[in-house]
Amino acid sequence: MIEWKQMTMQEAENKMEVLREIFDVVRLLKGSDLQAAGMERKLAGRENLCQCYAFWNKDKRCENCISLKALEEKKQTSKIEFLDSDMYQVFVRYLEIDDEPYVMEMLKKLDENTLTDEEGYEKLTEKLTVYSEKLYKDVLTGAYNRRYFEEKVKNMSLNAGVAVIDLDDFKLFNDTYGHDGGDLVLTTVVNVIRHYIRRTDILVRYGGDEFLLILPGIEKGVFSQKLRMIQEKIHATHIPGFNRLKLSVSIGGAMFTHGRLEEALTKADRLMYMAKGHKNIVVTRWEQKQNTDKMEKRNLPQLLVVDDSEMNREILKEILGKEYRILEACDGEEALKMLEQYGTEISLVLLDIIMPKMDGFEVLAYMNRDKWIEDIPVIMISSEGSESYIRRAYELGASDYISRPFDAKVVYQRVINMIKLYAKQRRLIHLVTDQIYEKEKNNRMMTGILSQIVEFRNGESRLHVLHINILTQLLLEKLMRKSENYDLSWSQQHMIATASALHDIGKIGIDEKILNKPGKLTKEEFEAMKQHTIIGARMLDRLEMYHDEEMMKYAYEICRWHHERYDGKGYPDGLKGEEIPISAQVVSLADVYDALVSDRVYKKAYSHEKAIEMILNGECGMFNPLLLECLVEIQDKVRKELDIKDVNECLEYLEEKQIKSP
Repeated sequence: MIEWKQMTMQEAENKMEVLREIFDVVRLLKGSDLQAAGMERKLAGRENLCQCYAFWNKDKRCENCISLKALEEKKQTSKIEFLDSDMYQVFVRYLEIDDEPYVMEMLKKLDENTLTDEEGYEKLTEKLTVYSEKLYKDVLTGAYNRRYFEEKVKNMSLNAGVAVIDLDDFKLFNDTYGHDGGDLVLTTVVNVIRHYIRRTDILVRYGGDEFLLILPGIEKGVFSQKLRMIQEKIHATHIPGFNRLKLSVSIGGAMFTHGRLEEALTKADRLMYMAKGHKNIVVTRWEQKQNTDKMEKRNLPQLLVVDDSEMNREILKEILGKEYRILEACDGEEALKMLEQYGTEISLVLLDIIMPKMDGFEVLAYMNRDKWIEDIPVIMISSEGSESYIRRAYELGASDYISRPFDAKVVYQRVINMIKLYAKQRRLIHLVTDQIYEKEKNNRMMTGILSQIVEFRNGESRLHVLHINILTQLLLEKLMRKSENYDLSWSQQHMIATASALHDIGKIGIDEKILNKPGKLTKEEFEAMKQHTIIGARMLDRLEMYHDEEMMKYAYEICRWHHERYDGKGYPDGLKGEEIPISAQVVSLADVYDALVSDRVYKKAYSHEKAIEMILNGECGMFNPLLLECLVEIQDKVRKELDIKDVNECLEYLEEKQIKSP
């Protein structure tokens, strides 16, 4: 056994000659060189100074340098190192040569013959594999994790296709089905992707619901086909135990040939967000125009640019026009007309402050009053950069503020970020809406059947019930934007519209001769007819098991009080003003309008214009002035959307409206 002690350089060299009979590499490192700051710079032209650089093909000192550790602790230590697929055991020993500190490194290549037996080799391999998996694998999905990308992938230089895959509406999966359901979605998606990629391809869980896919040495055309196949297969996959859950992913793809991989990743990420604006599609950089054409220009997010300077509008159109449809307004008044016309079809407003007729602050005030600000984000872009202007913009609900002169890239990125945020919010709302729609489908079916029985006896067409549903929704939507006096959620508005079908359910108890009398009713007959409000309310009140249901509450209000009038001259209870529930007020106005524009056994239909005139003149009783304002403001939409003479078309319209709401 060789004895370690203080020695001369000659003794050290003799010892190294003996050790080379045992080890593959033996070398001596001077302590002062090993400790020197900026060691990498000192290595130039001195190949034998550090095997870490030459032998291990590294360009920097190891984070866990055992030679430095042995030097500092003046002891012997060892560790396992890998060079490609080969494994080495490294021993390092501290010693002093001619009173100077040194370390001696001894490297031995390991294989199955080096170890005690085959079982020991397998155990070591298994242990190292488990360690690697713990370090670089995502625990849930088994895909590589973000650390693997940062340490092993980010600096790669081979040609590859790079894709970012984002799971649509994942947050809602978690919120609706719990984390177990969300975890099952993630593992299912990863399993599908793995099934359609090669063993050499790299799948990284890059974020919570976002994956990075790297396919080395792939051609553009094959890469595109591969991404579309993955997207289609995921969409066609059923989640065990969640049959109603439909998966979709948005994918952006780019090719990496030179430069930094992160640049290709950034391009793929941007394309993924373009895809996410439409959901469940693939957008690649080289097919971007083709994909955009496929999505159709009309389906791109729509921006409203409001500025009195034509030059400023042109600059913003140049920055944003390739990926967004641009609406323009030269002042605040024109902007409000655009908002009335397009509503939430506008994804974002870029708003100047100083403008003629109506400035940007007044536009924000109107958007607050009509509740547009809750659904449509506003970015102020103005040369007015004072703190007071900025503070006031935020107080009025602006989502962001950019001062002129601005950087085009900054504007572009902030627009993208804001649209992504609101698009995700809208998708979550729509998904919840779909669930509510499915949940209440049976309610609509039953109320439709009951109302049809009544309308059949009453000699009225089924369109009357459907028209009242449409009118009720239109009036409530406008009322919620116009006033804060009535705080009804979208779900509550939907329930009121559905319950409106039962407004005349009490007519089932009225003599058919009175219901269908072609002439004017006598006083006695009219008193009998008025009883349908009480009969209907009494019928609903007897359904005791449903008393706590919110929809039943609205149905009762509508049945009993849809003939009350704002001045107290209605029936059956003579309620006045806000004593009348808003549900009954809205259905009352809708009922009167549709009765006027429809044929009845006792009269011919009036024109839309004549019906509006009669209602506003008080010829049909007094209504809430605020509701009358709403009716006037939506009358063009009322005329258009009630001009449906076919029952099936009307039902299709309601189906589409429910799906698109809120």
